[in-house]
Amino acid sequence: MTRSPILIGYYTMVRNDFMRIIRIWSQTLLPPIVTTGLYFAIFGKFIGSQVQDIGGVDYMGFIVPGIVMMSIITSSYMNTVSTFYFSKWQRTIDEQLVSPMPMWTIIAGFVTGGVMRGLLVGVLVVITSLFFTHLVIHNILVVLAAAILTTLLFSLAGLVNGIFAKSFDAISIVPTFVLTPLTYLGGVFYSVDQLPGIFRTLSLANPILYMVSAFRYGFLGFSDVPLGLCFAVMGGFVVVFFGLTLFLFLRGAGLKK
Repeated sequence: MTRSPILIGYYTMVRNDFMRIIRIWSQTLLPPIVTTGLYFAIFGKFIGSQVQDIGGVDYMGFIVPGIVMMSIITSSYMNTVSTFYFSKWQRTIDEQLVSPMPMWTIIAGFVTGGVMRGLLVGVLVVITSLFFTHLVIHNILVVLAAAILTTLLFSLAGLVNGIFAKSFDAISIVPTFVLTPLTYLGGVFYSVDQLPGIFRTLSLANPILYMVSAFRYGFLGFSDVPLGLCFAVMGGFVVVFFGLTLFLFLRGAGLKK
């Protein structure tokens, strides 16, 4: 049976990215484990022992879903932005653009790599958390759905950053000055219900809050915002970013280094 050139091209992109992730595991998989281990030790054990329970859950158990989601966001984003930028720098993107693959398939190839790395890191961080606390999953379907939608969104966002990046330094600007502040202010280490009125209102404008809340619901059974609203926000952003990415690819924006 002859396989479609589109499927062959997509499979090749995904396989190459997966092998790259595994081959350089000390750069792609190990750092998030070390970083989150420090978060668990410092915020969970040392500081958490001085913090009262939140929603009937000890502080360590409360922050685990947020820290896992923070690692997922960073890993999926950095995978696509770096992979796409280097494909421009090495000009391998030219071969993909002249291949029989439609633009949406090329986008899917890059995004799937980000999803794989994000989910791999998420699983490894969850395993790491078991050394610090007892973890219970309230709804595995919600956990998986929130993780997949989040990796899709930030893989697409990383692709947009890679399209506009003109230098290697440019791919670190958004993670440093946008993603990190939004993540820390997205309810990872606290419940927004603890914030005074104006700050709670401002927090609701942070899209990462909805991802963390949905993921936390999957583990703990409660969240800061309604679960349906969380998935509506995540789904809406995925559609918007996919449309934006496809538009930029079709226009040829930033496809040369």
